[in-house]
Amino acid sequence: MKAIVITRPGGPEVLQLEEVEDPQVGDDELLIGVHATSLNRADTFQRKGSYPPPKGASPYLGLECSGTVLSLGKNVSSWKIGDQVCALLAGGGYAEKVAVPVGQVLPVPAGVSLTDAASFPEVACTVWSTVFMMSRLSQGETLLVHGGSSGIGTFAIQIAKYRGSRVFVTAGSEEKLAFCKSIGADVGINYKTEDFVARVKEETGGQGVDVILDCMGASYYQRNLDSLNFDGRLFIIGFQGGVSTQADLRPLLAKRLTVQGAGLRNRSLENKAVIVSEVEKNVWPAIAEGKVKPVVYKSFPLSEAAEAHQLMESSQHIGKILLLP
Repeated sequence: MKAIVITRPGGPEVLQLEEVEDPQVGDDELLIGVHATSLNRADTFQRKGSYPPPKGASPYLGLECSGTVLSLGKNVSSWKIGDQVCALLAGGGYAEKVAVPVGQVLPVPAGVSLTDAASFPEVACTVWSTVFMMSRLSQGETLLVHGGSSGIGTFAIQIAKYRGSRVFVTAGSEEKLAFCKSIGADVGINYKTEDFVARVKEETGGQGVDVILDCMGASYYQRNLDSLNFDGRLFIIGFQGGVSTQADLRPLLAKRLTVQGAGLRNRSLENKAVIVSEVEKNVWPAIAEGKVKPVVYKSFPLSEAAEAHQLMESSQHIGKILLLP
């Protein structure tokens, strides 16, 4: 099969389309013929050499895909050859075929094209597991999402609104904020021109928000603590603003705050299967109702993975970027 290979750690130019061996399919796995895969920020870190795949995972990039079932491991009875599916991957999406544990496979949501289905697994599993399963965002509460125009952000806005929350977002341009509002965000904050803590306080009568989904890490840590309401929950899923900071911890006690963090890729198969099952039960109906829509900015042929990475690292996009083998 053909796959994108990282020829050496470096910039987008190190990504090359090459002929490689087909994946081996385990007893509890299925082989998917990839129709589309989707970029995630983590792919750029793996390309640079700072985010290696978990032990036993595919060496190739790609944390989600959509496609058609080509073959089944001997223990797999819940799918049949020819089924159209999408899947959460530990790697291997930037290829023509990928082997996936059966617990990470989802049906294509009703009303969504096979291509657009590739935009959902990673964002849905990330947001559902962090904001809902662990931070327990509930109806009537407020959510602040940093990077509201990202793939994670555009999904989080829609699912939180669907479940009855008021949604705040930060983004770096008026165009991005306008888009976030068009899909349901209540309050848009331009982090380049506004202090998000002051704006959050102003919009909540001085109280703060209940849950924050944060991709920045160190650079926003203090401001996030200062932006939370009593019993507020901060969930960190990325370190785009660094990994080390000094902070005044008094708000943790004074406001009874919870700070959590998690990745998705390195979780156990059992843990991922639980998340995927919860996503199918809770998120897929919202997509089928048309209340949560795919947000796809641009699609590239697989051979143009380098161009796709350049676009992602420019941060000009809104939503997801797809690759089509």
